Amino acid sequence: MAGQSHYTPPLPDFDRPVKVLIVVAPYYRDIADHLLAGARKALDGAGAAHETVEVPGALEIPTAIRIAQRTSNFDGFVALGCVIRGETTHYETVCNDSSRGLMLLGLDGCAIGNGILTVESHAQALARADEQDKGGGAAEAALHLVALSRKWARAEKGIGFKPRGEDTVFA
Repeated sequence: MAGQSHYTPPLPDFDRPVKVLIVVAPYYRDIADHLLAGARKALDGAGAAHETVEVPGALEIPTAIRIAQRTSNFDGFVALGCVIRGETTHYETVCNDSSRGLMLLGLDGCAIGNGILTVESHAQALARADEQDKGGGAAEAALHLVALSRKWARAEKGIGFKPRGEDTVFA
């Protein structure tokens, strides 16, 4: 409901730098600019380094994140865009498939903050992008997930034999 306050946990502290990729679909440029400003402000406030790339639409966001996850060294990702209901069923396809793509990446261990707005009107989008700062919220979500992935990271096992301690004797 509008007007209610929502609890957001405090941002985590990081013992080493965080690098985040913002992937934005500026189909509605004014909305995207508000989302982007909020995300950058949140990341800057947390001391996180960030880069931004643009893609044509919301459907391309999960693919761009997957490419970056596979080929680069980002700790987390922020997905930004806006889908406004039109006269056809394309709205449902874009909303569902972009959301599903991000969720599958997240379930595979990718730290993603989802800031893709799915709204009925431009006025709703503007309220969420500007007044409600959904871009900043998506960036903060990504930072929380980065912190969790670092907290629960497994030590690298390496390849081959590794002595466990002084009790290991070599012949």
